[in-house]
Amino acid sequence: MTDTQTLAASPKPIIGKLTLPELWVCLKAGWRDFRAAPQFGLFFSAVYVLSGFFLIWIGAGHVSWTLVVSLGFPLAAPFAAVGLYEVSRCLEADEPLLWRNVLGVVWQERTRQVPWIGAVIVFYFLVWTFLAHMIFAVFMGLTTFTNISTSWEMFLTPNGLTMIAVEMIVGGALAFLMFSLTVVSLPLVLDKEIDFMTAMLLSLAAVRANLWVMLVWAGTIAVLTFAALIPWFLGLMVVLPLLGHTTWHVYRRTLYHPLDDTP
Repeated sequence: MTDTQTLAASPKPIIGKLTLPELWVCLKAGWRDFRAAPQFGLFFSAVYVLSGFFLIWIGAGHVSWTLVVSLGFPLAAPFAAVGLYEVSRCLEADEPLLWRNVLGVVWQERTRQVPWIGAVIVFYFLVWTFLAHMIFAVFMGLTTFTNISTSWEMFLTPNGLTMIAVEMIVGGALAFLMFSLTVVSLPLVLDKEIDFMTAMLLSLAAVRANLWVMLVWAGTIAVLTFAALIPWFLGLMVVLPLLGHTTWHVYRRTLYHPLDDTP
């Protein structure tokens, strides 16, 4: 990648149709990329695993935990994803994979469009954190003060079950909106010279044009990520690289660049 100041703006890509069989092909391609260069995937995912252990160490439920989740993960996520996308891009283009090149691209992105997308994600997570606390207060605010870390029975009350349902519905809707804004915009701003607002709007349009397939992909991400969290975050060592590499291939099969030799 070269300095963005020397590059002209790229034309808008054309949104194509993504099918369920192609989604499976993307998953297999993502797994192939991880196996071809596992050291990069393990490096970037290790950041998340170590951060997870750190969150356990400082104690869930504290203000510091909320700030770390709301600011740390969303801020770091785009840059870790960029590293995985760059690995897949190099493998696709048959370019040499060198640590200085991959990490160099991640470093260069700090002056391009990725930080703006990261800022949107941070703001989004802060809003969700506020909404989650508000929903809890609405349903459980009048409940006798209880230590929720040891008294789980409060969640089995009618108010508790209703709160959980509302949290899941609202959280799921917001999560899918964030997925729609970023699913192809992050790899797009790495690959082409396109501003982050245009990229995010294109991502929304791409999801709308491929709604059912994107719903399946979003559900796959949610299920795999949740499963990876169960064994002390260790599953993320494999799942995160797989999802990152697969996302690159989803992007390549969803957006067609007319000036490229291949879609």
